[in-house]
Amino acid sequence: MVKTVSALVLDGVAPFEFGVVCEVFGIDRSADGVPNFDFKVCGVEPGVPLRTSVGASLTPDHGLDALVGADLVAIPAITRSDYPDVALAAVREAADGGSIILTVCSGAFVAGAAGLLDGRKCTTHWMHADALAARHPTAQVDRNVLYVDDGNLITSAGTAAGIDACLHLVRRELGSEVTNLIARRMVVPPQRDGGQRQYIDQPIPLRCSEGFAAQLDWILEHLDEPHTVAALAKRASMSARTFARRFVDETGRTPMQWVTDQRVLYARRLLEGTDLDIDRVAEKSGFGTATLLRHHFRRVVGVTPSDYRRRFARGESDRAAMV
Repeated sequence: MVKTVSALVLDGVAPFEFGVVCEVFGIDRSADGVPNFDFKVCGVEPGVPLRTSVGASLTPDHGLDALVGADLVAIPAITRSDYPDVALAAVREAADGGSIILTVCSGAFVAGAAGLLDGRKCTTHWMHADALAARHPTAQVDRNVLYVDDGNLITSAGTAAGIDACLHLVRRELGSEVTNLIARRMVVPPQRDGGQRQYIDQPIPLRCSEGFAAQLDWILEHLDEPHTVAALAKRASMSARTFARRFVDETGRTPMQWVTDQRVLYARRLLEGTDLDIDRVAEKSGFGTATLLRHHFRRVVGVTPSDYRRRFARGESDRAAMV
């Protein structure tokens, strides 16, 4: 569980990306039921102002020693290509000590310079993806996602994608209820859909056309039934090829990928809010068997359904409301 968060700031830090980290982890929302994070802003020289990417100054209160031992080290975008060796050493020490490293946009280059991207899945702003891949040839740079969760390393694409990555981490570590509370205060969706592998709290994509939304509505109402592209296309009065192409255009996912995403999402809700056994969850969510549910759930979420339930199950009153 994340309780302590340290943000690294260097000369050239981007205010928006830094602000995203502050907004999610640095604001006291205990009145809303959100646990407080012990949040620190760290720099090479505490008390010495740094120039941001827009010309304003920012002064860190803490030194690099506050990175080491933090549950989470957040690295916002830095608009420079060279980084102080002492900062990179502190990031490495934090990672070696068990800290989760989260980067926003070009903050991935800092993690890369610290040697944390070698052989790892990661992402950054699409404008910088080729440069990141060239600088770190063994890194598996995904140019098409909002963020990548690779366990103790979470990297996000540009700007607002940092919100998605931060909220994803909150959800992973503290559950959907806390995430929703923070997102509601920020007036952003708890999670956005798209090419990234993640939960989708809003099953109907925001960019989906009104005419196609009815097809998705029907699928969501019949998740427990078997689906094929051919059958869904026939229902939509389209050829299978046209339907599949249109589906990707509307949702960013193939029909079967999207259906699987929604089934995992529904299974997650059943695990959080009911006492149904795993076989019944598999049946109601459309996977049919517990084996298939475990396969897809672990692939998407990173843990087994049973482990997820132990971490995120709601109280008795919440479960009663779901039944």
